[in-house]
Amino acid sequence: MIITPQDSEADGTAALLLAAARNNAEWVAAVCRDGAFSGSVWSSARRTPPLYPDAVSLTPRASAAEVVAGIDTGSPGCSVKDSFAVLDLAPAGFEVLFEARWIHRPAGPPGAVDDVAAGDVRWSEVRTAAELEAWEAAWGGGAGTGLFRAELLARDLVFLAGRSGGRIVAGAVASAGGGVVGVSNLFTADAADAADTADAADGPDTADGSAGSVAAVDAAWAAVLGAVAARWPGLPVVGYEQGADLDAAVRAGFTPIGPLRVWLHTA
Repeated sequence: MIITPQDSEADGTAALLLAAARNNAEWVAAVCRDGAFSGSVWSSARRTPPLYPDAVSLTPRASAAEVVAGIDTGSPGCSVKDSFAVLDLAPAGFEVLFEARWIHRPAGPPGAVDDVAAGDVRWSEVRTAAELEAWEAAWGGGAGTGLFRAELLARDLVFLAGRSGGRIVAGAVASAGGGVVGVSNLFTADAADAADTADAADGPDTADGSAGSVAAVDAAWAAVLGAVAARWPGLPVVGYEQGADLDAAVRAGFTPIGPLRVWLHTA
């Protein structure tokens, strides 16, 4: 099923938000391997890898009790993605880690990017375990940890790599599900280097990972959207961003459609 607004703009946005939340939860589930979908929640009883939530709400009707019931709040780092920014998890010992906006772009090719902005970066799909390891190292700014397993390459998702001089300098993940294509983990080498510098100067969580070359980020979005349009023609594109990353997505043709909130267990 392709999600398109039909009855009203509000109904269309609500449908897109549900599709975006489901799509993102399916990506999280694929990375984490454990966990299960139950009613209005996906959750994992075993602690998930760093940067990935232990639970994701799938509808705005999900209750705090439902979300927390199936996760391990006794282990450090437990987190919840409140996909509709409606939950109050403070009584359960959580604090808001960050807020972001879901984004949507209708199906279609990207806008034009001039050759200077694109540079000599050439894009292709990651196809082997060795390429995936190199992709993860570029994404993480160091050695790979095995977070992204080779089995992911057999699913209805792609790791996209932008290469220059034989080195991966940009990338993203695109995954189909819920009637949409979700784009996540978009990075450029310039942005990652800038984020590392800001982290060292100001401490964690102060950089939004998008302080690098605006032209490089815009070119990356154009390449990723072109690959998505070629592989899944007709499907709208969703994701979530914040700060300067959100500004870049808007320049690429996305529209913010609703808030989300990530909670971290601290008590």
